[in-house]
Amino acid sequence: MKFGGTSVADVERLRRVAETVSKAVAAGDQVAVVLSAMAGTTNQLVEWTQAISKLHDAREYDVVVSSGEQVTIGLLAIALHEKGISARSWLGWQIPVRTDGVHGSARIEDIDGAEIIRRMELGEVAVVAGFQGVAATNRVTTLGRSGSDTTAVALAAALKADRCDIYTDVDGVYTADPRIVTAARKLDRITYEEMLEMASQGAKVLQTRSVELAMNHRVRVQVLSSFNNTPGTLVVDEDEIVEQAVVSGITYASDEAKVTLLHVSDRPGVAAAVFGPLAAANVNVDMIVQSASPDGSRTDITFTVTRGELPRVEAILAQHQAAIGFQEIISDGDVVKVSVIGVGMRSHAGVAQKMFAALAEKGINIHAISTSEIKISVLIGAEYTELAVRSLHSAYGLDAV
Repeated sequence: MKFGGTSVADVERLRRVAETVSKAVAAGDQVAVVLSAMAGTTNQLVEWTQAISKLHDAREYDVVVSSGEQVTIGLLAIALHEKGISARSWLGWQIPVRTDGVHGSARIEDIDGAEIIRRMELGEVAVVAGFQGVAATNRVTTLGRSGSDTTAVALAAALKADRCDIYTDVDGVYTADPRIVTAARKLDRITYEEMLEMASQGAKVLQTRSVELAMNHRVRVQVLSSFNNTPGTLVVDEDEIVEQAVVSGITYASDEAKVTLLHVSDRPGVAAAVFGPLAAANVNVDMIVQSASPDGSRTDITFTVTRGELPRVEAILAQHQAAIGFQEIISDGDVVKVSVIGVGMRSHAGVAQKMFAALAEKGINIHAISTSEIKISVLIGAEYTELAVRSLHSAYGLDAV
């Protein structure tokens, strides 16, 4: 059972978490609980660190920002003791949750769950700090923002748990953002592949790395609300879904920026000249479109990056203008990527045509297109976001009846 920051935001909510855990124990379950820091705590710790030093030691940064979870796990263990339930708090290094040495965004390499399993079999609830681990150097590491989801799924895999329940401030995975599409429906089940695409294309329900872990280790994940007692959404293997919809959901990502290089010399190796320096600077490029001039001598190259990277990308390209051979850079931070996602696309024709027709009917121009086996994404003007999402949701028959 994993509870996020809003679920443990104060003492009263921690008591509510203790009640939820106690019900699971009373039902005969052996339970491990992973907690985030209280809502807003990690942001405050990051601000304090940056206020002391902009160029701080990443190892000490991890010591500071990992401290929020220590508070919540201790408090929940005490709350469970008050209910007569045997419980013990665990910090990442005590288990241990072994990670690589990339401070601030470490990746889990191994979790030794033997001692926790032994204690769970004796009836003790393990209350585990999310978001943190320990490197081979014996230094505390953190897993990056939303890392508690990753901790929970990794721990579930290590303990061979029947299920990993992620309690959050939403009551499941919806066919679209309910704040934009009032007719959005909650899904009973969704495949790992669909959830991974949704997470990477803008849906904020689960963190991408946690879904990757769940898929790799076949951990059944349930997303449900901390605040109401309703069934959530199960994230499962494709084999567990009897009837697969062609399209399961519509997502959007607003953190996008478009970059166009005009009149690039059309020669072998020019794409490498453009994207090589960006890769060397660890810039992630998403959608790419290339259009050649009629005589084949020149080409325009358009691609997208995250909006926060735009100034850095412009600077890198300007430095390499002579080597690339373009005339002008045009950038646009007022764009949004809208995606249609569904495993049923593999066996159905006409999915892309329906998307393009629905957008054309609303007068929405497409700047770029990218696809995968179960996803079609288009780049459009940000002002059309809500219109596009609602139109596509209706076009694919996803509206609640």
